Amino acid sequence: GDPFTEKLLIEACLELMATDAIVAIQDMGAAGLTSSSVEMATNGKAGIILDMDKVPCREEGMTPYEMMLSESQERMLMVLKPGKEPMAEAIFKKWELDFAVIGEVTDTGHMVLTFQGETVCDIPLGPLAEDAPLYDRPALSLADYKAWANVPPLGTVAESADLGADLVKLIGCPDLANRRWIFEQYDSQVGADTLQKSGGDAAVVRIHGTQKALAMSTDCSPRYCYADPYEGGKQAVAETFRNICAVGARPLAITNCLNFANPQRPEIMAQIVHALDGMGDACRALDYPIVSGNVSLYNESKATGGGSAILPTPAIGGVGLMLDHEVMATIPFKAEGEAIFVIGQNNGHLGQSLWLREIHGLEAGEAPKVDLAAERRHGEFVRELIAQGKVSAVHDVSDGGLLVALAEMAMSSGIGCQLEEIGDQFTAFGEDQGRYIVTSAVADTIQAAGIPMTRIGTTGGNAVFGPGFSVPIATLREANEAFFRDWMEG
Repeated sequence: GDPFTEKLLIEACLELMATDAIVAIQDMGAAGLTSSSVEMATNGKAGIILDMDKVPCREEGMTPYEMMLSESQERMLMVLKPGKEPMAEAIFKKWELDFAVIGEVTDTGHMVLTFQGETVCDIPLGPLAEDAPLYDRPALSLADYKAWANVPPLGTVAESADLGADLVKLIGCPDLANRRWIFEQYDSQVGADTLQKSGGDAAVVRIHGTQKALAMSTDCSPRYCYADPYEGGKQAVAETFRNICAVGARPLAITNCLNFANPQRPEIMAQIVHALDGMGDACRALDYPIVSGNVSLYNESKATGGGSAILPTPAIGGVGLMLDHEVMATIPFKAEGEAIFVIGQNNGHLGQSLWLREIHGLEAGEAPKVDLAAERRHGEFVRELIAQGKVSAVHDVSDGGLLVALAEMAMSSGIGCQLEEIGDQFTAFGEDQGRYIVTSAVADTIQAAGIPMTRIGTTGGNAVFGPGFSVPIATLREANEAFFRDWMEG
């Protein structure tokens, strides 16, 4: 893809949409011209005829088959009102984009393709869309899937020998390492509307010329999904919801990219089915609908008999709306001497946690449960605190637990913290869901109204300091930066 060309295409389409020229429009994604043309004709209960000689091509000598399946990016297919073609062409030429009239709508219910004077395709649209056969692949029940996955129980968890050393190791692991080496390869300030760049809970982009902004976040925890696809599907949706709430935006909708291995295997189909069930329950409970998505299946190697299958990864991308970007929360601590609170229940859940994997080499125990009603209550409460200006910094708690989230807030600000309520691995690294860390200079004005809320410390100093440990911010930053820097440049 070419982001610059994509931007030109967006601007040209918006300009044309401001007129009355467009009857229908759809982007070309998977399966290219085939998918977009079939879907548009079917949804319009019509037919379509395309002259393949008129399709703009980047290479010479392409066959109709190749043109119909090409997934070249930055393309739109649209139906225009008769006589509007010259105006549309002028707009696209102004933006230095290709434009071609390649066919017309018919009433035949067929897709007809012509090429070099011959009809090379004439097929009914029904079997390609509404009348297409539906797969009903065998899938294990959730109980049978868990028996197949054979995730070992958590058992007795060894005590942490050194919470500070554990924190340094965690903050430098691949899952938590700073991605700056990657995202700084691109210009994130094009248009001068970026309000929060990568590295926080959600990216925030101003809607140009207004006080409004969009907040965006992508999330998934594949290890949760493997241990329990249902809870993992719920958690992926809930974490994007949490990240968007954490910047002060109202979550609106999600898209997804469902990445799984071979669905012909009943255990893999079970991952898909139960993850979708969890996602659906989360979307309904959070009033957070799925508006688009795609799938990527068969992500494994036949050579290993499925042994190289990827973990189930239903990646979720969420978007939310901020009515006034001046009222926006960020993760850095803002000043010394502010109270630090945890919103949400701290139960010390270590099953499938990063701490268990990175410190003890274990992937054991159940994935954390997601209380969707609590997620919604806590998110709404946090947004209310942000809107009222009662909190100065906000961060959701996810991978690595409380201590990792606090370290990220300290690293991003250069201000440390002194903690009173974190004394063991359960409180430090448990991955209970539905939690946020907030700081406030007006702590006595915050009324929790039935929401679990615990004061755990105070901002200040140049280290993350707690009972029995103290880790300088400089040490945390070096560990956090090292993985990608050394891997990509080494």
